[in-house]
Amino acid sequence: MSFIAIAVFVVAYALIASDRVNKTLVALAGGAIMVALPIIDSDDVFYSHETGIDWDVIFLLLGMMIIVSVLRQTGVFEYVAIWSAKRARGSPLRVMILLVLVTAIASALLDNVTTVLLIAPVTLLVCDRLAINPAPFLMAEAFASNIGGTATLVGDPPNIVIASKGGLTFNDFLVHLAPIVFLVMAVFIFMLPRLFPGAFDADPARIADVMSLEEKEAIRDRGLLIKCGIVLVAVFAAFVGNSAIHMKPSMVALVGGGILVVVSRLEHSDYLASVEWDTLLFFVGLFIMVGALVKTGVVRQLAQLAVTATGGNTLLATMVILAASLVISGIVNNVPYAATMTPIVAELVPALTDRGNPDVLWWALGLGTDFGGNLTAIGASANVVILGIANRADNPITFWEFTRKGIVVTTMSLVLAALYLWVRYFLLA
Repeated sequence: MSFIAIAVFVVAYALIASDRVNKTLVALAGGAIMVALPIIDSDDVFYSHETGIDWDVIFLLLGMMIIVSVLRQTGVFEYVAIWSAKRARGSPLRVMILLVLVTAIASALLDNVTTVLLIAPVTLLVCDRLAINPAPFLMAEAFASNIGGTATLVGDPPNIVIASKGGLTFNDFLVHLAPIVFLVMAVFIFMLPRLFPGAFDADPARIADVMSLEEKEAIRDRGLLIKCGIVLVAVFAAFVGNSAIHMKPSMVALVGGGILVVVSRLEHSDYLASVEWDTLLFFVGLFIMVGALVKTGVVRQLAQLAVTATGGNTLLATMVILAASLVISGIVNNVPYAATMTPIVAELVPALTDRGNPDVLWWALGLGTDFGGNLTAIGASANVVILGIANRADNPITFWEFTRKGIVVTTMSLVLAALYLWVRYFLLA
C-alpha cells in the first residue's frame, strides 16, 4: 500500500505543481483515491491527530477569512493605500516603499493572499493616475507579502500547518521569526531601485493628480470600522495570550469572526465574500493524502533517511532543511510542501539533539518554506493571485519576468536566514 500511496501523492503533487489543473480538484481527487482503495479510513481522516484533517488549520483560516470579509466592507484597506501614496508625495519609489511596508505589515496580521487581494486594486489605481507600469509594484507587493507573512502564525498558510504539527504558539513565531523578517525586509527595500530599474519615472502633472485623492472618502462605514478595530485588538491579544486563556488560535478566530458577523448585521454574502472555499477544500484533500503517507510509514522512513544523511548533526540538518525547503517550495506551491514536511520534521526534532535548540528545525522549515515562495511565480498562492490581477488589468506579468526577480530576492533571503539561524541558535547558544 505504501507504493500506491506514494504514486498517488507524486502524481497529485506533479499536477498541482504544473498549475494546469485546478489544485483543489487534484487534492480532493487524490484524497478520495486514498480513501477508496482503502489506504486510509474515515476514522483516520476525521478523528486521528496523526493522520487526519487538521481542523485547527481549517477553522483558523475560516475565522480569519470571515473577519477580513467584514473588515473589507469598511474601506479601511483603500484608505491606508491612498494615505500611503499621498504621504509619499507621489514619488513612485516612495509609493512603492510605503505600499510594500503596508503589504508586509498587513500580511503579518492577516494572511498574505487576502492582503494582496485588497492592496493590488488600489495599487492599480495609483499607478494609473501616475501613468506608470504597475507590474513592478505588484511584484514587489507579492515579495513583501511572502516575507512579511513569515513573521506570525497567521501570516502565511504554511505557518499554520507548521504551528499545528509542531505545537508552536503565536508568540513563538513572533520571538523566533520576526527579527529575521525585519532584517530581510530592510534589505529588500534597499534593493528596490536596483531590482526594478526604470520603474520610477512619472509625469509631474500625474503626481499632482494623485495628491488630489481624498483618502477619507474611502471609509464607507466608520461605525463598523470601530467595531472591527475593537474585535481585532481582542483577537490578536488572545493570539498572544492563548496559553493563559487556554484557547487555541482557531477558536479565537472563529469567535472573533462570529462576533463581527453578529455586530455588523451584514448579509451572509458580504461576510462570506472573502472566504476562499477552494483553499479550505484544497487543505482537506491535502491533509488526507499526507495522512495516508503517515499511516503507511512512508513519512517515518523518510525521517529516518534524513537522520542518517545528516549524521544526527543539528546544524547540518537545519541548513539542509532551510535550503531544500526554499528551493522545493519555490518550484511547487509552498502549502503542500509544508504539509508534507511537517511530519518529517516532527520525527527529526527528537532525534537531533546533539546541540542547540532542536526546535530550530521548525524555524528552518518555516523560513525556507515562506521565503521560498518568492522563488517562482507559482511558489506561493499570493504570487498566483498577483499574476491574475495583473493579467485582468491588461498589464500581464510573465512567469519568467516574476521568477527572474524572485531568484534575486530569494537568494538574499536564504543567505540572511542561514546566517541568522547559525548565529542565534548555534554560535550564541
